[in-house]
Amino acid sequence: MANLLYRLGRFSYQRRRIVTAIWVFVLVLLGVGALTLGGKTANTFSIPGTESQRALDALKTELPAASGASATIVVKAPAGQTLATPAVKAAVGATVARANQLPEVVGAVDPFTSKAISPDGTTGLISVQFTKPADELAKSTTTAYDELHRLSSGDLQVVPGGQIVGGAPPMGATEVIGVAIAALVLVITFGSLVAAGMTLLTALAGVLAGMAGLFLITSVVDVSSTAPILALMLGLAVGIDYSLFISSRHRSQLAAGMDEEESVARATATAGSAVLFAGATVVIALAGLSLVGVPFLTAMGLAAAATVLTAVLVALTLLPALLGFVGQRVLPRKVRKSGAAAPAVHGFGFRWARLVTRFRVPIVAVGIIGLGVLSIPTQDMRLALPDGASAAAGTNQRVAYDLTAAAFGPGANGPLVVVVKADDAATTGALVEQVLGKAKGLKDVVAVQPGPASADGKTRLVSVIPAGGPASEQTADLVKNLRTSIHPLGDVSVTGNTAVGVDVSNKLTAALPLYLLVVIGLSFLLLMLAFRSILVPLKATLGFLLTIGATFGITVAVFQKGWGASLLGVDSPGPLVSFLPIIMMGILFGLAMDYEVFIVSRVREEFVHGRHATEATVEGVGHGARVVTAAALIMAAVFAGFMFAEDPIIKTIGFGLTIGVLIDAFVVRMTLVPAVLTLLGDRAWFFPKWLDRITPKVDIEGETLHVPTEEKQLVTVD
Repeated sequence: MANLLYRLGRFSYQRRRIVTAIWVFVLVLLGVGALTLGGKTANTFSIPGTESQRALDALKTELPAASGASATIVVKAPAGQTLATPAVKAAVGATVARANQLPEVVGAVDPFTSKAISPDGTTGLISVQFTKPADELAKSTTTAYDELHRLSSGDLQVVPGGQIVGGAPPMGATEVIGVAIAALVLVITFGSLVAAGMTLLTALAGVLAGMAGLFLITSVVDVSSTAPILALMLGLAVGIDYSLFISSRHRSQLAAGMDEEESVARATATAGSAVLFAGATVVIALAGLSLVGVPFLTAMGLAAAATVLTAVLVALTLLPALLGFVGQRVLPRKVRKSGAAAPAVHGFGFRWARLVTRFRVPIVAVGIIGLGVLSIPTQDMRLALPDGASAAAGTNQRVAYDLTAAAFGPGANGPLVVVVKADDAATTGALVEQVLGKAKGLKDVVAVQPGPASADGKTRLVSVIPAGGPASEQTADLVKNLRTSIHPLGDVSVTGNTAVGVDVSNKLTAALPLYLLVVIGLSFLLLMLAFRSILVPLKATLGFLLTIGATFGITVAVFQKGWGASLLGVDSPGPLVSFLPIIMMGILFGLAMDYEVFIVSRVREEFVHGRHATEATVEGVGHGARVVTAAALIMAAVFAGFMFAEDPIIKTIGFGLTIGVLIDAFVVRMTLVPAVLTLLGDRAWFFPKWLDRITPKVDIEGETLHVPTEEKQLVTVD
């Protein structure tokens, strides 16, 4: 491995103009393709094979009018008036007429016809039925629907509600601030604007390539609206980190007097090997999301994995080429003038490593107990898909939800739909009556009413209004109880957006153990090959479990329990989004292994070159502390920039990843890892001889590193 990367680094350095030109060509090609051929992202969640999804798919042929997206416009009369007031009633009629004129709308039903008027007569619901599912509607349609709020006047408040407005959440100023903070950390770390700018440039190149490729494939594959943001935040973070790791090794070698070309090749071989293995663990963790069997989650995972893979390729090819262009300018001015860097043995990293190894027993005990305490709220975690209650305050979706909940109860925002089918219309009608009777007798049911029927009368809908909101635990229980009570009656099924959300949550929860088993198992094998050890990968995995437990505990405390939520602009705490645990586990596991590889690869490098286990730990952590600290702060800064996004999903993911990165880097990898390695001593690097014989040797430390044979010279690693 090291020899291959050595040749790649040297080639990229020597042919830097060609390599750079190729990357520029690829970026332009992908950018043009994304702009001209790219489709649009989707904002819907479905899982093929579940009861709710099967029912929705069947409705497309049996009752097409009910298979398209549906939305609700909330109308509210001014204070002291009702919807029956002549001027107000006229305004309601004008609103219904305007809704009927929207493209791709089957029809809009006024509240007087549907009887959807609150008991006090002040609030009504206009039902709007579209011809297509939400993710298939044209952007012009969703925009025109959202603009209906402009019909509000002194006679009537008009608020378009529902979840038909798709598209990716916009990138705001806070995300840019995160990147600016990352740039500042790079300048402080490197002491050179050239080095910082080059590192940031390579990261941005990787992100642009990955994002352009992602938008290009939206023309043929459905991609969640959250996927581009996820790929962006992860691509930026790992792109900067990977370039930082290689650049730092190159700078230290240059400062020690090594030739520029040789230094680039060696840095690509040694630090590049760590980057390759770290990137592989991230890709495995993200691509493993496809095991869950959820299309939108698979698309998110593969999109982010592709962006990470692009970041690795950029770090191993474009970065060595750019290092060739900047030469000695990658070093601080004072180092270039003096000709050598000051020894680092008295730096903070070394002092910290000596402190940790000296007090290893109490540090391990306090670390484990502390992270365990932070993990306690995890046991109360509740999952659901986001609804109007979690939307940003002041948005149409949130205002419509609050008005509906106040006038009709929270359950009116997410009615359950029962699909009843039989061989003839008469049997279907009798079955509907049985369903109505069973549903009315269930707890937490506010109202039950028959709905539209198919042309032949063989399929009919029944609407069930729950007492709780779409994301509430009591509504999830109601879905389960409703299915249990009506399934024995005949061919009946429960669907609707609320039921889909419940099925998504159940599916993801059930798939989590398999996902963890496969991803952690594959990564364990990868780390075992990299470090030639059993205990080191085991320690890395156990450390990750501590990280994820504490991260989930803090996230639940803030976003679900509401502890300090107002500081992040969360005014309505509630369940975490269904796919948050599995997404965060995948990303954080990959990033945790990044830091594990960055630190432990240097420790093993010192160990295989003859140092005592404790000395190797101090040296490895001492040399790697500055880089890992900078990398963690950069990742945290990038992720933190998304904490203040309006989209609740992005906000929660950004917060969770920020907390997770800080805990894993500073508490687990830079504190618990060296303490545990010191406790284990030489045993940490024990590897059974029989296993050593049958497993391939990848040489991540560059122990066998040599230059191309035609140059006839052997190169050893410092």
